[in-house]
Amino acid sequence: MSEEKEPKKKEHKPHDETHLEKLTVKELREIAAEIPHERAVHDMKKEELVAFIKEARGIKDEAPARKKKHVVKIEMTKAELKAKIRELKVQRQGALESKESKKVVRLRHLISQLKKKSRHVAAA
Repeated sequence: MSEEKEPKKKEHKPHDETHLEKLTVKELREIAAEIPHERAVHDMKKEELVAFIKEARGIKDEAPARKKKHVVKIEMTKAELKAKIRELKVQRQGALESKESKKVVRLRHLISQLKKKSRHVAAA
């Protein structure tokens, strides 16, 4: 009458192989324990476990499709940057005189950015 129940091992579904990142560390360790290895599975972090299992099973990482932003950078010469800075300084002075504080702050920020760009252009 005393029947001992054996703990059931969780069967891993085939779709788990492609979604290893969604599994818990405990589940990943169970999967990794079934694979012959030299390293201690319990010392591995989740990323290491996922990489280990994928490598052992021959699963290739599929990089997620990212949308590429098409950014067109307009490169300006140092002289053009300096001319733009002078122009913005004149606008900032006018904004200071007319007491437009938000415009002053925005222009100061733009001037600062252009100065940084000019230093990078000069260093290159």
